[in-house]
Amino acid sequence: MIEQRLSAQRGRGDHGWLHSRHTFSFANYWDPEQAGFSDLLVINDDRVAPSRGFGAHPHRNMEIISYVLEGALEHKDSMGTGSVIRPGDVQLMSAGSGVTHSEFNHSGADEVHFLQIWVVPAEKETPPAYQQVTVADAEKRGALRLIVSPEGGAGVLRIRQDMRIWSGLFDDAEQQMFSLAADRWAWIHLARGAITVNGIRFNAGDGARIRNESTLTFSDGEQAEVLLFDMRPEA
Repeated sequence: MIEQRLSAQRGRGDHGWLHSRHTFSFANYWDPEQAGFSDLLVINDDRVAPSRGFGAHPHRNMEIISYVLEGALEHKDSMGTGSVIRPGDVQLMSAGSGVTHSEFNHSGADEVHFLQIWVVPAEKETPPAYQQVTVADAEKRGALRLIVSPEGGAGVLRIRQDMRIWSGLFDDAEQQMFSLAADRWAWIHLARGAITVNGIRFNAGDGARIRNESTLTFSDGEQAEVLLFDMRPEA
């Protein structure tokens, strides 16, 4: 079963300097039918004005992933990490027992567009940690490239949960099939462009809950950038 959630159905947060679309309930947007999906709690599609951002604020017991689509996002945290992430970069901050961080648009002229993703960890009060990886477009072109897993590894961020995340770029005749185990759920998020999955058309910002599907076929992309989350079912 593929249960599609269209971009226009998402929650909205417009604050002048920040324009955000919430796939799941977040901040002032609350919908009991959209309170995450298994351990996937938040997908925020954020656009931040030049030189603006989120000042220092705390997190605890959350796996926080930042995925930049356009522009440059500057990150600083209480672990002493300072970095700038750009398109192709993926950042994972494990908040664990507690961390404070800030995120700002690194540019004084251009907007930054990024996804912030929250995943509930399998264990609480673990030591906080920071990871970052760069994945070339060529590795995602016409394919699903693993970017996050519980095992980690070369070019793959290690998450403290039974979840794997793939990223792919698709155009024209490029096609990819993905096998989903019988005891797994999935979520699709289309970051931009358009693509067809099992005969269903997705446009930028659309997502879908996936249950009881053994194969997903990604095809007919139009400058599509897609994220696929493979996760355990809800307990």
